[in-house]
Amino acid sequence: MAKMWEGRTSGKTSEIADDFNSSIRFDCRLILCDIKGSMAHAAMLGYCNIITKAESELLISELEKLYGEAENGTLKIDYGAEDIHMFIEEELTKRIGDVGKKLHTARSRNDQVALDFRLYIKEFCDTAVEKLKALIAECSSLAYKNADTIMPGYTHLQRAQPITFGHHICAYCMMLLRDIDRICDCKMRTDVSPIGSCALAGTTFPTDRGYEAEKLGFASVCKNSVDGVSDRDFALEILSDISIVMMHLSRFSEELILWSGAEFGFIELSDDFTTGSSIMPQKKNPDMAELVRGKTGRVYGDLFALLTTLKGLPLAYNKDMQEDKESVFDACDTLCMCLDVFCGMIKGLKVNKENMRLAAAKGFINATDLADYLVLKGLPFRSAYKVSGRVVAYCIENGFVLEDLPIETYKSFEEKIEGDVYDAIDLHNCVVRRASEGGTAPANVLSQIEYINSKL
Repeated sequence: MAKMWEGRTSGKTSEIADDFNSSIRFDCRLILCDIKGSMAHAAMLGYCNIITKAESELLISELEKLYGEAENGTLKIDYGAEDIHMFIEEELTKRIGDVGKKLHTARSRNDQVALDFRLYIKEFCDTAVEKLKALIAECSSLAYKNADTIMPGYTHLQRAQPITFGHHICAYCMMLLRDIDRICDCKMRTDVSPIGSCALAGTTFPTDRGYEAEKLGFASVCKNSVDGVSDRDFALEILSDISIVMMHLSRFSEELILWSGAEFGFIELSDDFTTGSSIMPQKKNPDMAELVRGKTGRVYGDLFALLTTLKGLPLAYNKDMQEDKESVFDACDTLCMCLDVFCGMIKGLKVNKENMRLAAAKGFINATDLADYLVLKGLPFRSAYKVSGRVVAYCIENGFVLEDLPIETYKSFEEKIEGDVYDAIDLHNCVVRRASEGGTAPANVLSQIEYINSKL
């Protein structure tokens, strides 16, 4: 097959080199973005009288047909083509002759591929935000139903203080809201048109870059043509943002895995998102959560692959940059799949409130409340802390919990302790009294949920 760039060289490369050089196997997914970009470019060429109005209209008309065929799957892609950009141009020329060869006037594949990639990532940002919103909505609903469900809060994976399950789930909502903010910021920086930068130096033709950018819905054009074709910050940024989302999902997955085990027994995942064992009939495995956790490492690899590819490249375009797309495509696909799975897992999740309450009762997680009680009785906090610690040590040694320890025993540790200590260390009261802004009090949880829903 003759190469579009034949001229300086014979255009004859070995089959091995052709296959090695080709990117159409993966950049074919940019086809709709490429055709959109070409329609805007044809319109600009006509608008600026670089080609005739009739030629511009013919190009746009045929590109619209190609777009429809690509969208409905009837366009047969030639995987022998070097890339999707060359395929579209060859197909266009095949259909309308020499006018098709005029489409590439005042542009290069360098700015063309940068344009297509930015269009793709902008569209992905919108998709990712919608999927994140759907997951946050499910988490918000779960938090609302459990605004007063008492569970142990943990530090170092040790029982620490009583919180509500709704409060814990709201923490993930806050993380996911930040993820949305980051992706929206990424879209803002991606929303800059590189088309018109050409190979690296701009063009001698009297183009109107602003007109073309506006046609494509970009907010602005890049100010430096060398940067326009060599910049892949937007790709790194979306990979970084996706990696952070996956890290949040992985942390959440880890807790779902722990909570669903018999040792915790806090939740049960639905049959729709678990599997069984091939040999142990009693097993219900949290495979979907484990896969999300596992795929997080793969997405990190996508980010580091592109960082490593770009780190030593001189300006402007280098063929190494063809390696940018597979990492981004993989990370985008992985995130979308994980968000869909997570939505289903949260929706079908059952909460074992009784087990959560029992776990909260056994861990002396109201010891801080005992210390706070003593502070209110006049002890300095450090002294109150020591008394509380000694009481806990006594309870562990003698098989008590704080709620059941006789008042006489309390008084043997500190005379200021009175009968009202039992109200102070009641788990429900411990939670309700943590009413500082952002705290775990059920009223606060409802306020957090209201804030989350307002952000959505």
